[in-house]
Parts: sequence; C-alpha cells; structure tokens
Amino acid sequence: MEEHAQNNDGMRKASINMSFVWMISLVAALGGLLFGYDFVVIGGAKPFYESFFNLTTSFQIGWAMSCALAGCLIGAVLSGGLSDKFGRKKLLILTAILFAVSSIGTALSETFALFVAWRISGGIAIGLASNLSPMYIAEISPAKVRGRLVSLNQLTIVIGILAAQIVNFLIAKPVPPNATSLFILHSWNGQYGWRWMFGATAVPSMLFFLGMFLVPESPRWLAKRGDSKRCKGIFTRIGGEAHADEEMRDISLSLVNETERVNFRELLEPRMRGILVVGVILAIFQQWCGINVIFNYAEEVFSAAGYKITGIMFDIVVTGVVNLIFTFVAIRTVDRIGRKALMTFGASGLCVIYILVGLGYHFGIHGMLMLALVVAAIACYSCTLAPVTWVILSEIYPNRIRGAAMSVSTFALWLGCFTLTVTFPYLNSLLGPAGVFWIYAVICLLGFVYIKRKLPETKGKTLEEIERELVGIAN
Repeated sequence: MEEHAQNNDGMRKASINMSFVWMISLVAALGGLLFGYDFVVIGGAKPFYESFFNLTTSFQIGWAMSCALAGCLIGAVLSGGLSDKFGRKKLLILTAILFAVSSIGTALSETFALFVAWRISGGIAIGLASNLSPMYIAEISPAKVRGRLVSLNQLTIVIGILAAQIVNFLIAKPVPPNATSLFILHSWNGQYGWRWMFGATAVPSMLFFLGMFLVPESPRWLAKRGDSKRCKGIFTRIGGEAHADEEMRDISLSLVNETERVNFRELLEPRMRGILVVGVILAIFQQWCGINVIFNYAEEVFSAAGYKITGIMFDIVVTGVVNLIFTFVAIRTVDRIGRKALMTFGASGLCVIYILVGLGYHFGIHGMLMLALVVAAIACYSCTLAPVTWVILSEIYPNRIRGAAMSVSTFALWLGCFTLTVTFPYLNSLLGPAGVFWIYAVICLLGFVYIKRKLPETKGKTLEEIERELVGIAN
C-alpha cells in the first residue's frame, strides 16, 4: 500500500508542468520582493531623513521606523476578508498599485506627517503582500514541491532586502566619519538621497502589476466560490487530468457544507482554535526572535560595534548577501529535512549566537568579530525561521478558513514586529545592546521548547491531508 502511494506520488510529480508552476510562483513572489524592499529601505535612509525632519526624541525615531508596521497591521486585517470576497489575484493587483503610489508619495514628502502617512500606506501594501503571496503560491502548488515554492516567496523578500541595501549604498554619497547632523541635513543625502531610496520601489511595483495579469486565480479559491470548471482547468494545466481529478476530489471533501463567507468567530471553535494558536505563536516568534532589529536599526547595531556611517552602509550590504545565500539553503532543504527540524535548529542557533553577541557588546568588543556574529545570526535565521514560518502558515489552515486564519496570523506577525521595532530604542537606552540581545536569546529558547513540543511535520502532504490530520488532532 505504501509502495503504491509512493508510486502515485512519483507519477504526480513527473506529470507536473513545472515551468508553468514556477512562472506563476515567481510572479506572485514579486509581492515578497516589494515587501522586502519597502520594509528594509528605511534602515539605510534613516540617518538622512532623521536630519531632514529633525527627529531627536526616542518617540519620533521609533515612530518613524515603526509607522509602516501600523499599516502592516491594517493590511493584514483587510487581506483575509477581501481576498475571500474578491479573490487572491485581484487583491494582489491592488497591492502592486499601492506599493507604487506609496513609494512615490514617501519620496515626495515635505513634512514628517506626510512621510508617516505615506509610510503607513506602504505598510498596508506590505501587510497585504505578506499574507497573499505565500497563500496564493501554497494554494496553487503541488504537495511535493510546495515547501520549495512557498520558500521562493521568502527568497524574493530577501532579494528585495538586498536590493534595498545595495540601492541605499549606491545612492548615498560618502559621509565624513565625524559628520554632524547639520552637515547631513544640507548634504545631497539629506535633501535628495533618501527620497530616491524610497521612490525606487515604484519600478518593481509596476513589474508586479503587469505580471499579475499573466497568472490565473487561485484554483482553491475558485472551488470555494463554486467555479469548479475554472478550478479544474487550472489544475489540468498544472498537472494534467489525473492531477486535476485528484485535487478536485480532495478539495470537494474539505469544502463540505462550505458557506461563501467565513465568520471570524468560527476560528475560535475547539477544532480550529488549537491550529490557530500554533500559527499565531509561530508568527509572533518569527518577529520576537529579534533579527529584524538588525535590519531596521542597523545603524545603532553597527555603531555600537565601532563602525562609522560609510562602513555601516557596506556592512548592511554584506548582511543582505548572506541573507540571500542562506535562503537558497532553505529552498534546498525545506522539502527534504522538513519544517520542524529547520525551525528547532533556527531557534536554538539564534539563542546561542545572541548570547555571544551580548557578551561581545558587554565586554566592548569591536570590529570583525561582532560583524561575524551578526552575519551568523542572519545566516541562521534566513535558512530556518524566516522562510519556514511562512511555509507553515500557508499550509496548516483548512481550505474553508485559510483566508481568515492567514489574516489573523499575519496580523499577529506584524503586531509582533511593531512591538519589537517600537520598543528597541527604549530597551537599548535602558539595558544597552548586550541586555537587549540577551532578552532575544531567552525568547529564542522559549521558542525552541514550544516548537519541539507543539509543531507537527507537514512536508510532502497535500493541503487537504494536512487539514484532516490537524483538525483530527484538534478534536
């Protein structure tokens, strides 16, 4: 029986039109690229827009960095209901437009209030993309390569992060080591450079907008809406008649007694609540593990390690390259090693590295050793928690509530990111960088224990198989 199932899996995989599936996934993953760019570009622009807007207090600095995250929360809340009503494709097209408009608006801002308003708008686009892109890819991907394809979204996020870091590095003019805030304000960087950093997002936004017209709607969303003909047509193009019949059979079983609209209160039913709690905790942990502090507050992190502005800009690019390289490791291993093994390795690895980083700051160690530890943390995160969390979130929720449940877990993720980002300046001033990284080490230890005890393995299973197993466990 087991041998027969394996043979079926091999036949299913062999018949898949992988070029079509990769094309769809790459286009959808452009949402991840824009998410990564828009999320991180602010780190390199930080010293320049702060001088332009004369931001001096911890609240102003923290709000400038975290206001986009408030938009992410809004986007995450809206994404579930809107994507269930209008479809994944239409909402992704809207997301592309919002990325383009908000990036230009941010670049042209003349007051801090306008800057914040446009950053919040860009954050809404990030919140939408962070939910919709991995969900869309998961809903269209064959089971055996789903982990790899959803990880592709994380790869494009990383490419977007690296692109932002390189663009920032290329745009910024060299800054003297002892440059004052007044010097930066009247420099090209302070007047124009930071604007180009934000405005550059409009170019890939338009590519994303055009590309989305070339891909189909999510077949699982179509099935949920009762459009079985279009749904089967897409699955047939992906893997042939046999693949389409098998997928349609599994989907129809998972959508018995389905209603067109999902009440968010249904997520709190006993059979769903346990799954939702796992997803929410993993989403928050991916942020509270602390790595985004390195991306968003790179200036403070590297300044504390003894680097000046020009050196910091180069070091940021180094971290982006490492982030990209190790994301390929995740793509190669997520469908082989499995989700749970990578998540436990990531949590434990970051715990150890953060302890060492804290010791380095505590004893005043500067230079290459600290850079190496920061790079090691990014490498560990980018091949484990960063991509695998998104894979798990896109897999574990049942078809009928996936949009709503993804919305809740993505909201939790961005709430975790918001609290992480807005609290760092206060924690850093109160405890110093050593104390902050030791706090993150404790969080990673707790995350390791939770993952070890609660996270099921999902590799190699269809979304409907995962649903049957997890709902059964919840019951």
